[in-house]
Amino acid sequence: MSIGAQDGEIEFIGDKLFCLRFFMLLNKASMGFKRHFADDYFIGGITMRGHQILNNPFKNKGTAFTQEERQELGLVGLLPPYVQTLEEQAAQTYAHMHQKGSDLEKRLFLMEIFNTNRTLFYYLFSQHLEEFNPIVYDPTIADTIENYSELFVDPQYAAYLDINHPENIEATLKNAAGDREIRLIVVTDAEGILGIGDWGTNGVDISVGKLMVYTGAAGIDPASVLPLVIDAGTNRQSLLDDPNYLGNRHERVRGDRYYAFIDQFVETAERLFPKLYLHWEDFGRGNAANILNKYKTQIPTFNDDIQGTGIVTLGGVFASMDIAGEKLTDQVYLCYGGGTAGAGIASRVLREMVVDGLSEEEAYKRFFMVDKQGLLFDDMDDLTPEQRPFAKKRSDFANADKLTDLLEVVKTVKPTILVGTSTQPNTFTKEVVEAMCENAERPVIFPLSNPTKLAEATAKDIIEWSNGKAFVATGIPSDDVEFNGVNYVIGQANNALIYPGLGLGMLASEASLLTDEMIGAAAHAVNGIVDITKPGAPVLPPFKYVNEVSLKVATAVAKKAQEQGLARAAEQDMEKAVREFRWTPKY
Repeated sequence: MSIGAQDGEIEFIGDKLFCLRFFMLLNKASMGFKRHFADDYFIGGITMRGHQILNNPFKNKGTAFTQEERQELGLVGLLPPYVQTLEEQAAQTYAHMHQKGSDLEKRLFLMEIFNTNRTLFYYLFSQHLEEFNPIVYDPTIADTIENYSELFVDPQYAAYLDINHPENIEATLKNAAGDREIRLIVVTDAEGILGIGDWGTNGVDISVGKLMVYTGAAGIDPASVLPLVIDAGTNRQSLLDDPNYLGNRHERVRGDRYYAFIDQFVETAERLFPKLYLHWEDFGRGNAANILNKYKTQIPTFNDDIQGTGIVTLGGVFASMDIAGEKLTDQVYLCYGGGTAGAGIASRVLREMVVDGLSEEEAYKRFFMVDKQGLLFDDMDDLTPEQRPFAKKRSDFANADKLTDLLEVVKTVKPTILVGTSTQPNTFTKEVVEAMCENAERPVIFPLSNPTKLAEATAKDIIEWSNGKAFVATGIPSDDVEFNGVNYVIGQANNALIYPGLGLGMLASEASLLTDEMIGAAAHAVNGIVDITKPGAPVLPPFKYVNEVSLKVATAVAKKAQEQGLARAAEQDMEKAVREFRWTPKY
């Protein structure tokens, strides 16, 4: 690049964009480096203007652009004359949303705001977190995943990786990121979306929704995140036959080819985004643990189904033990539903028993797992690698042939903790709950399957059947339960109490790995938000406290990362690092 004079004019030789930028900088210099609004819209060497800005959800303010901004950015005449504040926009949008007749219609409307103006969307979300979460995420998101191809309008800055074209991985990631520095990717292959199963490329919506909660609950900058789906095919015949389906129309690719693609994706993402935190979401039980186990000692990574559900459930168990004055190491744990989530929770609780002093052998004796076969025995040839450590010897049970029935299992192994992740509705019957009360004065009974139609029991039934003795947390939002003059507040074992704060702590500290000790710190940090000594108090904080919980979890995780020598952030005060990393939705 050179600039030379010819016939009294300036001649450009080389990159025209560089020249443009040079003269813009020269112009700033001549004005004493006065800051212009256009500085915020300077991307890739070019200043965005007019419709380019209005079509960019990270930059668009809509009717909130001031008259001065409209003059400088080429927006004069492109917007109605009145200049609204963010608060006015939010009030108008909120009122409009409430004209919609169903949660699905509300979600589709809010997604229009999300696609148009991220600041407005997240300002609204932050003002109405408890109300909006079940609309923009679980359970309403299940409807939009199932109908994603039919409803498709906007890719929402997501990335779509095609297993048939590994040569496109790098280009896909670069194109999706654009000029943004990506710090967090939520990736799914959508084989095991909780409660609804395999939805192929439609499952990208789960990545979009998860990242919404990261920002709403913990203040992760939405410009720094990337939702991503790996389309490895689908085994859902209705999708393969659907003329509107937008994904690959072949059965799922498995084995070496699948894992080679995953490996290439991880290597490329880590190289392009050196401060990346990688979140795996809703992979099938045959792949989820394999992927996590391969990369968790190499990069900062997390699987919400395996680790997140385990952390939040452990937090509820900790609170139950505190209220009852019991020790975790004295408990007997029964997992009902041995899939990715169930096995992950059991493993997390078992690890904590070991931390508290039990040997692994002693701890495993206190754990039992029931799946579709009944109580799992080590002579079964269809056990997953995650289930096998929990399998028992058939010869140890005189009634082994009867242990396909949950009630018989409860009466036989006498658990004090019963956690359901089976997606088998109404299986925690009155008889099962009463049997649990014979095993413990204050049993822990957590029916965690969702959505509502798949829950093992309702909180109301468990409270009534246990005569108010059971500690209850559910996988879905539950109303308070009035029983014998006590108002029982039901905590939700909602992963959103954990993963946003965990991610905030990882990103703020720039931790190089996520360790078991950091996970334990996160579980302990969930407690202390509500007064658990009050009769009927929840064992997990209600979702309305999620911002407070996220800050507490993030600080605990960041401090533990620093204590373990894994924090790479320049800021040494981890509380300050967490506070300063948070993004606030404002113009």
